[in-house]
Amino acid sequence: MLQQYLEVGKVTRAHGLMGEVQVQPWADSPEFLCQFKTLYVDKTHWPIQVERSRVHKNMVILKFHGITDVPGALSMRNAILYIDRKDAPLPEGQFFLADLYGLEARDAQTGEVLGKIDDVLTLPANNVYVVRGGEREWMIPAVPQFIAETNVQDGYVRINLMEGL
Repeated sequence: MLQQYLEVGKVTRAHGLMGEVQVQPWADSPEFLCQFKTLYVDKTHWPIQVERSRVHKNMVILKFHGITDVPGALSMRNAILYIDRKDAPLPEGQFFLADLYGLEARDAQTGEVLGKIDDVLTLPANNVYVVRGGEREWMIPAVPQFIAETNVQDGYVRINLMEGL
């Protein structure tokens, strides 16, 4: 089942004197986080309204409604921020990395189950899926030569195994 709330960043510190906070974004680009008017705080998913946002040195500076000073901003330090999945529709065939965790990894030729995706390494060249739970651990580059199909709805990824992998 797909998670309704997805982690998008962490508040690292107060920024300035007017209640703004600095957020380390966990997305492909910091601009992604700037499009949301409502974010959700920590595991309680308490909603908080965003008055304004901007990118500053690969971080995001957010001004939340009701937080007007440094003590208020400091109270947000280390908070994990979430978005509601319905606020971030994706084009057909795309998915969030969070959706990959726990998917069954299958050999594209034989259908043999290799394990489940346990981790996704986000490396400069491409992502790498770490598959565990079978006879061994697999590290699969997330490129078309290796990934035959990703079916988040049905819970599996089909992988083209190549000699030496």
